[in-house]
Amino acid sequence: MTKTNALRLLTQAGVPYRTASYEYDESDLSGGKAARAIGMPEEQVFKTLVARGEKRGILVFCIPVCCTLDLKKAAKAAGDKKVELVHMNELLPLTGYIRGGCSPVGMKKAYPTFIDETAQLYDEIAVSAGARGQQVILPPQELIDYAQMDVCDLTE
Repeated sequence: MTKTNALRLLTQAGVPYRTASYEYDESDLSGGKAARAIGMPEEQVFKTLVARGEKRGILVFCIPVCCTLDLKKAAKAAGDKKVELVHMNELLPLTGYIRGGCSPVGMKKAYPTFIDETAQLYDEIAVSAGARGQQVILPPQELIDYAQMDVCDLTE
């Protein structure tokens, strides 16, 4: 597995983690495929979504791959009136990551980051390690502390 920027940063910070990789398939970008491929329930595998708030600018949300981001809840969590997902072609310039490989760790800038409260139900969760087909598995509280995430209800 390639040592991505996200993995380097977690290692430097002493955050305990393990990795899992799978064959990335451009025709199936669903998080469900990633969850099945690494043998974890979809509720424990989190996707990273990037949005723009009307007042706060760029915001990052981590939610289970089996769920949909509730934009009203996201806006409320961020203290904003309205939030919408950024267009796919904005992802790389904003974060340094491409679709299917966007990690909440190691983005170009430190954006306000939120994680769905269900993360705290598990001993471990998985998020993208910063490359397609690579996941980092770690205790949710370690990720929350490292990425300075706000924990809130974010899903429909």
